[in-house]
Amino acid sequence: MKDAMPAVCIDRADFDSVIKALAGDGYNVVGPVLREGAIIYDEISGVSDLPEGWGDEQEAGTYRTVKRNDKALFGHNSGQQAWKKFLYPSRERLWSAQGDNAEFKIEPNAETPPKYAFVGVHACDLRAIEIQDIVFMNPETADPRYGKRREGAFIVAVNCAQSAKTCFCAAMGTGPRAESGFDLSLTEIIEANAHYFVATVGSARGETLMQKIKSRPATDADLQAAATRTENAQKQQVRSLDREGVKELLFSSYSDAHWDKIAERCLSCANCTMVCPTCFCSKTEDTTDLSGNHADRWRLWDSCFTVDFSYIHGGSIRKQVASRYRQWMTHKLASWIDQFGTSGCVGCGRCITWCPVGIDITEEAKVFREEKMDPRLRGDDEVVKGTKQ
Repeated sequence: MKDAMPAVCIDRADFDSVIKALAGDGYNVVGPVLREGAIIYDEISGVSDLPEGWGDEQEAGTYRTVKRNDKALFGHNSGQQAWKKFLYPSRERLWSAQGDNAEFKIEPNAETPPKYAFVGVHACDLRAIEIQDIVFMNPETADPRYGKRREGAFIVAVNCAQSAKTCFCAAMGTGPRAESGFDLSLTEIIEANAHYFVATVGSARGETLMQKIKSRPATDADLQAAATRTENAQKQQVRSLDREGVKELLFSSYSDAHWDKIAERCLSCANCTMVCPTCFCSKTEDTTDLSGNHADRWRLWDSCFTVDFSYIHGGSIRKQVASRYRQWMTHKLASWIDQFGTSGCVGCGRCITWCPVGIDITEEAKVFREEKMDPRLRGDDEVVKGTKQ
């Protein structure tokens, strides 16, 4: 956009028109909903579907929804689901095969992907989508179905006004304020006698949408109120991850005894990879009907924490839990950088919240860094004696 549209304000009473306008433009509108004690993402038809007045409390291995003392529509943090479930479905047919005695024909999946509008994308998740774009839209290895979903997606970002105890997006440089990559960005403002959103347009599509929405120009006071809320969210973050030299740190810690200590707690349940907004490991599965004349090939989410994921002829490469956790953490924070030019972690904290035993990637990174500073902390007798190089 050559000339960015000035920020405007949308009153809470008029916000329903945003959802209606997106639906009217043919989008399947997806946003946060309260369901079975959790805030998840699902299709919505109006403001009444949003989790008004609900927030959440998160800590390592702990999540619960809580009633707020206001009527915030987006007063929650990232839950157990990520937007990748819509752009990169957990189960997708790749092709079908039909055969008889005369011929055998393979037909790629020609179904038209849904056209999505995502409402309520936090800054960390916005960065996660951008990272998956790098993975799936690389010209050399592009996934055409991901590309179609992504190119058609309209993104309404919501800047965070609060942080969970497991958030560390500020340390990763991904939030709590969305700076780019959105069509429309919102900051929810709730005051004694006012409830409104400060809206910033990020694309031509966003500007077209805003022409259909009742709004007023944002004042300096409105902009300051929005900035204050994201500043407060950043100040609330109690976790951090030092990115300086972390790639070299983990590469040099390949044989560290601490991996075994982590493995004593890790259940290898794959929760961290399932909730991660950037993890993309998958496997393929072939199915056939009883006649034997029709077959489908499916792509399904998988995880580097499963033993079979590293199986090759002769057995699995990573049989031990320690090696699987090392693979995940080292890939996420180190080798991902070599592959894609960016860290695979956005600081959303989901892996901490949804780990049943509360393993904290930020704390584990600190342990490796402290051990490099003082080898005696490794608990390795040879290192302490000075006989191990």
